[in-house]
Amino acid sequence: MTESILNRKLILAVDDEPDVLTVLEEEIKEACPDGRFDKAITYEEAVARMISLTYDVVILDIMGVRGFDLLELAVSRNFPVVMLTAHALTPDALKRSFETGARAYLPKEKLGEIVPFLEDVLKYEYLPGWKRLLEKLEGFFNERWGQYWKKPDEKFWKEFDEKTIPIKK
Repeated sequence: MTESILNRKLILAVDDEPDVLTVLEEEIKEACPDGRFDKAITYEEAVARMISLTYDVVILDIMGVRGFDLLELAVSRNFPVVMLTAHALTPDALKRSFETGARAYLPKEKLGEIVPFLEDVLKYEYLPGWKRLLEKLEGFFNERWGQYWKKPDEKFWKEFDEKTIPIKK
């Protein structure tokens, strides 16, 4: 078995639901036993951790812990960020996550797939990573929001597609 790129990485997860943090920790520790997993359940605790340590990747809940405020702090500290949500799973939150600098956006229903998502965040540059994410989750999003979910922000998604087309060498 190939060693995960997450092994020996410092990961912070922030969520106001302890059960979600437990699942994340179990999934990540199983794949990366030599990694370090920190968790925070409040905005204040997350800020203190992000100011005092340098993380290889940060996982942020959108609701309950002021996820978008934490995203701005994490991006300012150059931490790759994955936004995680159930209640704020909307096209607008997806777009805002991208525009604010998150590297990925994962529905909580996909927690069992967190390790490959985090590996992609560390392997791929910002725009190609988002392209891969949307390719993986487009069916899920279409099912959740309907096949025309991009229509209200058609200009944004057209520009997104143009920016994320792989460059041919």
